[in-house]
Order: sequence, then structure tokens, then C-alpha cells
Amino acid sequence: MIIESQAVGPFMKNGFIVGCEASHEAVLIDPGDEVRGLLSFAERKTLSVRYILLTHAHVDHVTGVAAAKRALNVPIYLHADDLFLYERAVESGEMFGLRCEPPPPVDVFYTPGEAIRFGTCEARPHHTPGHCPGGVCLQIGRQGEDGKDLFVGDTLFAGSIGRTDLPGGDYATLIASIRTVLFAFDDAAIVHPGHGPDTTIGHERRTNPFLIGNASKA
Repeated sequence: MIIESQAVGPFMKNGFIVGCEASHEAVLIDPGDEVRGLLSFAERKTLSVRYILLTHAHVDHVTGVAAAKRALNVPIYLHADDLFLYERAVESGEMFGLRCEPPPPVDVFYTPGEAIRFGTCEARPHHTPGHCPGGVCLQIGRQGEDGKDLFVGDTLFAGSIGRTDLPGGDYATLIASIRTVLFAFDDAAIVHPGHGPDTTIGHERRTNPFLIGNASKA
């Protein structure tokens, strides 16, 4: 697969393009302030973006959705439990002293067990509430195989976990999501978080200070 990650200030939030090498069809994940760079990458690599996939709806993950929708005219996916955050993006931006363009309406809400196909690849959403009610992990790989690339939003970071002091956040729910959903994946699965560097499930299971006491229960 083709995977491109970019982040810019002020949030330094990771946005992603994931493409199928065979067909050059792709998905755009969490377009924020780095959206122009990601769209430029897609153009340079002749990638045809089929979907905009959101891991959750906190403002730093959606500031580029309107621009992406205008440029691509493709469906926007979100978990229904985060719609209230998505619809408050402008107000959330104002809390940080930032102007956020109102995001366009969501086209599709994720459904359990679905596979979102692009070329020979597919994205499978897994509900991971805790950081917010509608957080999802997007498991991406080749169709018919267990995807090893996990785009987890702000649920899990290298050496840390997502904050739970924002509206809809809950610490116990977040830990349960990591233990029961993310730690169900193989140790070699690659974690692409919403902020900071990539890691692996195995590394976080063994070393993450928030989780090592819970790893045996996963």
C-alpha cells in the first residue's frame, strides 16, 4: 500500500492518504490543516481518492474536510456517535481562537462489520469509544486479508493514550476499547496515531505505561 502522513501546526495532527498500489484508488483519513499537502501528494502520485474517512470528529481532525469535499466530491464517513462534535466544529475552533470552516454534512455513518473497498484494499472500522463517543480504528489491508495497518485517531499513541477530559470522553471506556479492540490485533500490527510517530500493538502492549498493567487482561 501507499501510505502518506503529514502534520502541520498549530495542532500537529496526522492526516493520511492510503492508496492501493495496483489501482491507485485511495482514501483520505482525517483531513485537517494539512489537507492541501495531502491533496497535492495524491495529485503527484496520480491517486484517485474515493472516500474521506474520519476516525472521530474533534476539531483538529476535521478542519480540512470542507476543502477536501470541494476538491474531491466523495462521501464523508463518520461514526454516528460523534455527529454532535462534528456539528460543533466551528464553536470548538473558536475555543482555541481559530477559525474553522463549517464541515459539510456527513454522507455515510459507519456500520459494524462493513468493508470500505478501494482498489484491492479495504478499510474496516472498529468502534473504539473513550476519547470521544464515536471514535473508530480503521483497519486497512488487502481485501480478504487481516489488515495490519491501524489508523486509530486519538485512542492510542506511542507511549500514551488519548485524553478523556473533553465532552463525551471517559477513561474507563477508553482503556476498555484499547484492551478489547486494539489489543485483539497481532503484536506486529502497525499503529498510525492521530499525533506523533507510528508504533506497534506489541510495543504498546509491553511498554505503554498506561496499559502494561492491563495487557494481561486483553
